[in-house]
Order: sequence, then structure tokens, then C-alpha cells
Amino acid sequence: MSAPPLLSVEQVAVQIGGLVAIADLSFTVAEGEVVSLIGPNGAGKTTAFNVITGYMRPRDGRVRFRGQDLVGQAPERIAAAGLVRSFQRTSIFGRCTVFENARMALHLRGRTGLLGALLRLPAARREEARLQEEAWAMLDFVGLAARADTPAESLAYGEQRRLGIALAAAAAPQLLLLDEPAAGLNPSETAECMALIRRLRDRGTTILLVEHDMAMVMRISDRIVVLNQGRVIAAGPPAEIREDPDVIRAYLGGAPGWESAHAAA
Repeated sequence: MSAPPLLSVEQVAVQIGGLVAIADLSFTVAEGEVVSLIGPNGAGKTTAFNVITGYMRPRDGRVRFRGQDLVGQAPERIAAAGLVRSFQRTSIFGRCTVFENARMALHLRGRTGLLGALLRLPAARREEARLQEEAWAMLDFVGLAARADTPAESLAYGEQRRLGIALAAAAAPQLLLLDEPAAGLNPSETAECMALIRRLRDRGTTILLVEHDMAMVMRISDRIVVLNQGRVIAAGPPAEIREDPDVIRAYLGGAPGWESAHAAA
């Protein structure tokens, strides 16, 4: 018997201002997968992310994470349960150093209360030392340890994107949702981003990805779910999606990069 999915989106429907943004959306993500959610602009991808992470409430349907219904739960409770997202814009504290960013991102891992921290109790000092070590390890993992004392706003754009992914991953989520992590990156930065996502997957983090770079999607995904006008029109491994006639029709004249996706085969 196969294991139940880590994430299950079941017949979700979202209406915004009288318009149907998502209609009857259903898909699953199994533990250990990299699943990409793709589609032309306006297909409903970011809306789906917002529903999954509690920023929007669907009109109908269910979102289950490890069997627990997430609909109606606050985003911070969903994140604490092990489902964390990044955003399209780089979510970093620009005037803080790279290390300070990493240390702040670990707040979900802390257990010492405010009083213990203020009084510098032994447990608080031990926890602070542990989180300092984890912050260094995280920066080393994403290749930014040498930039620890640099203000985050001074990083190159690709480095900022990697730091943003690191901050989202700092809570050690079971499922990490990445919203266009390669947006604005050049080819070498995109390759670094793909390598980072693979390393996250290899260390046990399941990934759900929204991305417009089709060559990247085809190379990195175990499965792809394709949305068009709020509905799933195809789902399967990259080789099937690349040749699916409904997907090709949806993208013709729409999202750039379909030709490069074929070239990436």
C-alpha cells in the first residue's frame, strides 16, 4: 500500500470579486518529491499557494497536510506545523547582515520564552548557542557563509534570492513552497538555484514550486501540475507534460520558454 500524500488539495474553488480564480483544483504532493505548479499568467498558481498557506480561504474544497485540514488556519499556525513558503519578492531584512537574517529566521526553532531570554538563564544561553551554530550551518549550506557580515541589501540579486530560500528553509519545514525562486536570475544564478533546491530535497525537504522558467521546471521536477484558467489541464512527469497537446496549446503565444523546455529534454 502506498503512503498517503504529504499534501492533498481537494476540489478547491476560489472566487475573487465575482471572478473564478480557481475552479475545482485537485492535486497531491508525495513526501520527498519536487512538484512544479505551472501555467500561463493568470492561471491561478499564486492563488493556489495563498490558499494552501492560509493567506486566502477557498469558497469550496479542502487542503490537507499530513491528513490535517488547513482551511481556516492562520498562516503562522500552518508554518509552525511544517508547511512554509517563500514569496515572489525577496523576503530579507536589507539593513541587517546576512548572519542576522539567518539568526532571525530561526525564531520558529526557539523554545525559550521571553523571560528566560531576558534573564539569560542557562537554558536560554544553550539555546542561543545552538541557534548560532544552526545559522552558520544554514549559510554554509547555501554558499553565503563568507558573506555573513555583509548587509543583505548589498548582496547580488542571485545571492539575495538564495538567502530568501534559506530563510524560508530555516524552520526545517517538511514541505517548502517556493514562489518563482528563479525570477530575474541569469543562467548561472538559475543553475545555482536549481542546485540549492536539489540539496534541499536530498536532505529531506519536499518542494512545491511555482516557476515560469520552463527549462528549469523540466530539469528539476519529479512531477508537474499544469493550470490554465483556474483548472488542472495536465499532470504527470516532465516527459509527458512536454508533449501534452493541451499544455502546448495553453502556452502557445503565452508564457515564454516553451521552446527552451523542449531544448532541455
